[in-house]
Amino acid sequence: MSSNEYTLRSCLKCGDFIKKSPLKCVGICDRVCHVRCSGLSEQQLDNVRNSGWRCDRCIEQSQPEHMLKLQQWLRQHEKRLEALEAGLNSKLNSSCEAPALCPFLPHSISRKAIIITGILLGLTIIMGALLAVILGKTPLKNEVNIGGGLVLRYVPRAVWLAQPPQKELPSLSLPVPMVILLPTNSENCSTQAQCVFKVRFLQTFNIESERRDDISFNFLIGGDGNVYIGRGWDLVGAHLNGYNTRSVSFAYIGTFQHQAPSPKQLNVTRLLLEDGVNRGKIAPNYKLVGASTLEPTITQYNADRLYQSFSNWTHWTTVN
Repeated sequence: MSSNEYTLRSCLKCGDFIKKSPLKCVGICDRVCHVRCSGLSEQQLDNVRNSGWRCDRCIEQSQPEHMLKLQQWLRQHEKRLEALEAGLNSKLNSSCEAPALCPFLPHSISRKAIIITGILLGLTIIMGALLAVILGKTPLKNEVNIGGGLVLRYVPRAVWLAQPPQKELPSLSLPVPMVILLPTNSENCSTQAQCVFKVRFLQTFNIESERRDDISFNFLIGGDGNVYIGRGWDLVGAHLNGYNTRSVSFAYIGTFQHQAPSPKQLNVTRLLLEDGVNRGKIAPNYKLVGASTLEPTITQYNADRLYQSFSNWTHWTTVN
């Protein structure tokens, strides 16, 4: 749509007429908004241009009430963390001509800031120790050396704060003959902190809204180049009816209608496939297939740029 087509349409936020570069809602309302009125950061705007923007009303109509409450709570929690961080930074950057750590000199860091910093440091150490104990009991190693200097990094369920399955999940018959690729249809992520948030929220959505017993996928691949363990190698997933018992699923965090997966995501896919074959979880002559090939009528599996990225891979197939 050209900029002239917006001249008689007003911003849903401020009511002024749209003159150029609007955000158009991809939901059912088809309304537009000024970029300045959206309240989005530059990084969020980049994500919106790739995955599409929805106004608050369309989001509320498309998501259950409890999911909206969870999102609101998470946003409030994130704002509190940002406020705390901003407060500490302002005190650390206050007038102090001596070296940065000068708690006993005039005009230096306040005692309250030092106490808060000490408490946070102590909690970090305790959490690190607890995670070390938990990860030490995790049967799947965090890092796998594939050879040639290549390392595959798994992020265990304990690290992304997974809740336990609602019931005991059935085991897969291994090795599986098929690996199914599909998108999560969420915003993408480029850091482990962002990806952990996406994976944890996705599990909540699968369990609470879709009434699944756990997160649907066997593995999730983030834009940070890490592999997030969902149901893992040995348990039946819930990714595609009719294929769950004879396949494992690799879900890519993002939408991929207009944006291709990152080089990190492609590289880690090769490593993950190789590791699966080496472990005896994937058959050596496996088929690599996109979910839309198996179920072309289900729009949530549409991710053209994702599937195009694998079209020249050896095991890729477009035939069921």
